[in-house]
Amino acid sequence: MNEQRPSLFMPAVIGGTIAGVLSSVPFLNCLCCMWIVGGAILAAALWAKDSQASLKAGDGALVGAYTGVFAAIAHTLVGIPMAAVNSRFFMRMFERLSEYTNEMPNDWRQWFDQGAIAVSIPGFLLNLVISAAVFCLLGVLGGVLGAALFGKKTPPSGFIQPPVPPPPQSPAA
Repeated sequence: MNEQRPSLFMPAVIGGTIAGVLSSVPFLNCLCCMWIVGGAILAAALWAKDSQASLKAGDGALVGAYTGVFAAIAHTLVGIPMAAVNSRFFMRMFERLSEYTNEMPNDWRQWFDQGAIAVSIPGFLLNLVISAAVFCLLGVLGGVLGAALFGKKTPPSGFIQPPVPPPPQSPAA
């Protein structure tokens, strides 16, 4: 590879962190998939800005996959303190539902009391692995879109394309 490429680490960290945080904030998390795709597009745009060469779809997929991993890490870490907020929200929602229906299970309050807020290591790791897998796929999609949108480098305005020589002629017999 003759061309110098900047590191894709920082664009992936920036795009992934923004996407992961936005996808774990209550009420913004309903657009979770959009945040991951948008974060990967941002990462591809940042990487294309620093690169001298045009980005290919494979480059976008690579930065998108890394963005998905960083988004999963940020989503999981920010999701720990947000679990209490989400739990209270769902508790209120279930209380309102129980006012209007008689078919609610009798022990639904115990479910919240016994562990809706508790964070366990296996649950943390399972959430991280599943988020990483899904976010990587969405990141690849966003990275390919970002490379298509921002990856093409145009020659400078004063750049004149050298003429292409005509193909050699075969001698007439």
